[in-house]
Amino acid sequence: MFSYNKDIIFIKGMVNMIKDRGSIKWTSLTLPEHVNLVREDEKCIYKIEKPINDEHQLEKINHTICEAMELNKELVFTYYENGDIKLYIGYIHFLDEVKKEVRILGFHQEKYILKIEDILRVDIN
Repeated sequence: MFSYNKDIIFIKGMVNMIKDRGSIKWTSLTLPEHVNLVREDEKCIYKIEKPINDEHQLEKINHTICEAMELNKELVFTYYENGDIKLYIGYIHFLDEVKKEVRILGFHQEKYILKIEDILRVDIN
């Protein structure tokens, strides 16, 4: 038989051999629909309400856009989209006053269409 000290060493060796797989071990017990609902709930937790610009902020945004169009400067747009705030960097390609949107060209010539009502802030880069 093993002595007391050898049993402890053996047990310690067995504990070190057990490897936990984290949440992977539970994936076979959850339904795909449940996983999708959990992910949607996590998205809803981090959503924020749309901030409202006052008259002064709107005038500042308008002034900055006009200056950038005149001098062809790069702008940084802080934009609200689906409960999240995103940053867009680029040059103004077209300002559509009828549809109330700004079309910008990014660094790699990608095009973005931003609604004027969802623009929170504009800064010259």
